[in-house]
Amino acid sequence: MAIKAKSAKARRNLSFSGWRRENGRVGVRNHVIILPLDDLSNAACEAVANNIKGTLALPHAYGRLQFGADLDLHFRTLIGTGSNPNVAAVVVIGIEDGWTKRVVDGIAKTGKPVVGFGIEGHGDIATIAKASYKAKEFVQWASELEREECGIEDLWVSTKCGESDTTTGLSSCPTVGNMYDKLIPKGIYGCFGETSEITGAEHIAKSRAINAKIGEKWMKVFQAYQDEVIEAHKVDDLSDSQPTKGNIAGGLTTIEEKALGNLEKIGRKCKYIEVLEPAEAPKAGPGLYYMDTSSAAAECVTLMAAGGYVIHTFPTGQGNIIGNPIVPVIKISGNPRTIRTMGEHIDVDVSGVLRRELTLDTAGDALIDMIIRTANGRLTAAEALGHREFVMTKLYRSA
Repeated sequence: MAIKAKSAKARRNLSFSGWRRENGRVGVRNHVIILPLDDLSNAACEAVANNIKGTLALPHAYGRLQFGADLDLHFRTLIGTGSNPNVAAVVVIGIEDGWTKRVVDGIAKTGKPVVGFGIEGHGDIATIAKASYKAKEFVQWASELEREECGIEDLWVSTKCGESDTTTGLSSCPTVGNMYDKLIPKGIYGCFGETSEITGAEHIAKSRAINAKIGEKWMKVFQAYQDEVIEAHKVDDLSDSQPTKGNIAGGLTTIEEKALGNLEKIGRKCKYIEVLEPAEAPKAGPGLYYMDTSSAAAECVTLMAAGGYVIHTFPTGQGNIIGNPIVPVIKISGNPRTIRTMGEHIDVDVSGVLRRELTLDTAGDALIDMIIRTANGRLTAAEALGHREFVMTKLYRSA
């Protein structure tokens, strides 16, 4: 059930226990993943995960006959997923050796254990057997890794909202914004995105850049999405997509209303310092980043996880139930009906904000407390319920 945010003093101890990886990054989970290069290799990966308990397969739909920017994004997402600090070790399986090795080599740059197997010339049974032996070795090795105390500056926390309604922009999104206003100055990495969902508030988003150069860079990304994706492919408008049926049922009648609530997630003081491509890892140091992503929940969280973020905060009004295989997703809601009817999906109940029983400042403290508890090992609602949505973003049709 959801943890009700209560008036209390802010947590003073912002340290947590995490796994420090070979490249210095800190994870809050300790997964051994079986990663398919392509859709053809899903069955082999799932067989290995079935053989070796404690491992996790990440099946997906793509990986053949992609090219150009689409192929680059495919590799960036797979390599970024395997490189995420929540992952201790990786077994990669692909239909052939060349592209499989490209993913293995990319992950190996982190220093973590990784090995790859190609199916061609061997078949599923032999490949599964070899990969299973290696997966067993990795999972036993990972099970002995010890946590160490880490400072809050070692956390990378991303955000997106979903199934938004009027309560989202008034309570749960500002709760995330309050958290960022408090933790970004302490050295964490933050990230927001959802390019199409900022339509109508793009001037506000541009103004929140650290300087004019980054603001113009953001505007080019936004305009490209509008021109090359939305305008190029829409029928007459974005009805049934932006806003969604759930958004409309929750009282959001236009994308502009949705956008204004969305931007509440970046608080009052934060400025984003760089604009990232989908699944790109930040390189400009601690601070808030913008990532060019879809607003589709599973795609967006997958891309941010591939960018290296280890905890995801997810405000929801109507009750989005999304999770992720490697990153714990913390659900925050201020909708009393959702808390009552879907409470098993919510981690932080901030409905007291709307009843004026809770300030946004206290709600932000409650979220920070939940972030620390999650980093220390508390399973989120999505984890406990088995939500492991892993969805690759595809830019255009395959050759």
